[in-house]
Amino acid sequence: MDKFDRIYKLHSILSGRRATVSMEELTRRLECSRSTVYRLIAALRDYLGAPLVFDEEYGGYRYRADTEERAYELPGLWFSARELQALMVMQRLLQGLEGGLLEEYLAPMARRLTELIQHKRLSLGEAGDRIRILSIGVRTIGTSFEAVAGATLQRRKLRIEYHSRSRSELTERTVSPQRIVHYRDNWYLDAWDELREALRSFSVDRIRRASELDEKAVDMPSMELDEYFGTAYGIFAGKADKTAVLRFSAERARWVADERWHPRQVGSFLSDGRYELRIPYCESYELVMDILRYGAGVEVVAPESLRAEVKRALRDALACYAT
Repeated sequence: MDKFDRIYKLHSILSGRRATVSMEELTRRLECSRSTVYRLIAALRDYLGAPLVFDEEYGGYRYRADTEERAYELPGLWFSARELQALMVMQRLLQGLEGGLLEEYLAPMARRLTELIQHKRLSLGEAGDRIRILSIGVRTIGTSFEAVAGATLQRRKLRIEYHSRSRSELTERTVSPQRIVHYRDNWYLDAWDELREALRSFSVDRIRRASELDEKAVDMPSMELDEYFGTAYGIFAGKADKTAVLRFSAERARWVADERWHPRQVGSFLSDGRYELRIPYCESYELVMDILRYGAGVEVVAPESLRAEVKRALRDALACYAT
């Protein structure tokens, strides 16, 4: 630990105890000499204004509580080295998210983090070089994200123009936004759709125009949202009404056994080393695409409708290479 970390830890030790802390305990827990502890105490008391006193009766140090209405806290934004590194990862992740809704609010914190990290001799440039976040298949979200996110957080209805990929049709909808979801590097809106009178998910990149209405959104219970959007496989889920049974080869099992395809999945190894995975689903489109990624490394055991759909997709793919 360097001086920065030891001051932070000294404060944690003292703030976590009402009783006096002996010099012997401080040197042991701070992993330093008595002279270093004295310097840390002086810095904490004289430069950071901590109400730190020496208790002659018990021969140790404590925070003075009789004159303080609130517990003493280190001034400003104060983090240990490991916490700063974790925050740098978080900042890097936020930079990778499109939308910019929180950018202006996070900017002051980012500047303060820069100052602290420079003080800690942790280079921001180094962090940028050492942390890689790779995104595949990211779609441009256009200009609607802020309106969508703002209405969701402010609990207001939205008027949207939505272009469906599957039907290639443009419709106008009035929706009550429930949640915004970042899924596989893209943004989606879960909402109550007044046109369909049902819950629906919308790709934010397909929302051509969005305007917030001066009308309170319909609030759906969280349990109902979780039941509808969380029980089945994929983003365009609906309530699960089928269970896919997939068997992966022994080689593929070494990867799949460590993957989480769905919160309610059930997986187990078979006697021959293969891995069987059971996944609840409603719509098969997204599940079929993920199954096809494994090629000959997976077999759909059930249901028969899903097995037939995958077989048909593989046959159509093979037909492309017939000549």
